[in-house]
Amino acid sequence: MSEKKMTSSRRHHLKSVMLQIAAQRLEDEAADIAASREQHLSDNCGDFSLPSTVEELQKLCKEYHSKCDKVDEDRYDAEAKVTKNDKEIDELKFKVKEMKGMKKPALKKVRMSADQMLQALLGSKHKVTMDLRSNLKQVKKEVKVEEASDWRANIEDKKDRKKMFEGAEA
Repeated sequence: MSEKKMTSSRRHHLKSVMLQIAAQRLEDEAADIAASREQHLSDNCGDFSLPSTVEELQKLCKEYHSKCDKVDEDRYDAEAKVTKNDKEIDELKFKVKEMKGMKKPALKKVRMSADQMLQALLGSKHKVTMDLRSNLKQVKKEVKVEEASDWRANIEDKKDRKKMFEGAEA
């Protein structure tokens, strides 16, 4: 079925309605945050009024000091839990890596001479030469030189054989 395109005025109207709803939700969310903050402050801090006598002031200071100690203990406990969880996460990641195993990268074929290979393995301090060709004996080939001779002369030298064959035919 063919879908009809929305007119620009309809699209503009829907966009403005959506923006109004989003703005209203943001205002409601901000109001909820402010109310929860006020509730938290009233629960934990109470009304702030300066005492008139020194004893009341000392009592107020001791009360605030105990509250600060309690908050510090809670903060320390939370930090300890976070570090413990971080260590556990790291250990689990390590175990996962061990279980998967290391993937060996595809090695590229590199043409190297034996000397270069030994130098790469042993380092540049060791000087080892693997020139095996120098250790081989050198054999000199004897070159046979055949003189080009006339084949007719070769036959004439062997006239005796020719007679042998002629006598055999008779």
